[in-house]
Amino acid sequence: MTSLKPYLIRSIYEWIIDNSLTPHLLVDAENPNAILPKEFIEDGKIVLNIRPQAIQGLSLGNEEIEFNARFSGKPMRISTPVSAVLAIYAKENGKGMIFDQEDSDDDEPPPVKKPPAKPNLRIVK
Repeated sequence: MTSLKPYLIRSIYEWIIDNSLTPHLLVDAENPNAILPKEFIEDGKIVLNIRPQAIQGLSLGNEEIEFNARFSGKPMRISTPVSAVLAIYAKENGKGMIFDQEDSDDDEPPPVKKPPAKPNLRIVK
């Protein structure tokens, strides 16, 4: 089963843009597969402004998020696995979604509890 996370990221991104707000991604910068500007990382995390006017070539894929941006005037290709995204939210009001860091990429459903085999009812007089 595919992960739900990239679909949520894309839908919340669209909602933020449709409401003329500024979408921000909070990313775990310690992920070894993330390509990020090191000088802007704080406490192992980085906030990325992914407003269309601030970036180019945004790709919100199922496995990776990629785009081109400028940091201190220098162009850079940003790439981060979807699994490293901790949150997507609107800068202006903070509305969005925080993702649990412990979520696996498998998105396995929780185990199903079995109902009792037979009801245990009796008539009381």
